[in-house]
Amino acid sequence: MRGMKWYDEMRHDPVGIRFAFNVALATIIVWYVMDHLANTDPIWAIASMVAASDPQVTQATRMFRSRMINVGVGCIVGLLFLVAGGPAEWKLPIALAVTVLLSSYVIHIQTMWRQAPITAALVLSSGISAHSDLGGIEHGLHKVGEVLFGCLVGLLVSWSMAKLWPLRQPADLRGP
Repeated sequence: MRGMKWYDEMRHDPVGIRFAFNVALATIIVWYVMDHLANTDPIWAIASMVAASDPQVTQATRMFRSRMINVGVGCIVGLLFLVAGGPAEWKLPIALAVTVLLSSYVIHIQTMWRQAPITAALVLSSGISAHSDLGGIEHGLHKVGEVLFGCLVGLLVSWSMAKLWPLRQPADLRGP
């Protein structure tokens, strides 16, 4: 039956099923912690968790490492632009361009390289919308913390699920 091709793929290659389970479980954890314990909107943490998750632990680890480095670069650039002369809208495009150049030509980690300017935008725009260096720094660092937490949960759930529900390697899927 033609319409059942997806079912055969699911049965023989459960990577997508495990990834869906990883994301669902990690979402529950992130949502509960951010909403009930930290009393903050969990959307940035959830988006980061999904971006850092993978059914293959080696890939999840690589994504986590790349994301952490690029978050650090974006955070530093955003903070530098925020404290250098205060928050101003005209700084945003310059800060993002500088962040992209640093991430592309100095850091050289293309995986998740878009995270650097996203983080710089989070930090700098927090100061611009708060019209305050200190308020912007506090709000920006809070958002960066949410991103880091989401990434960490994504990695930990990926690692835990790999231990509890090991997937066969692609060579094992071919059979004898």
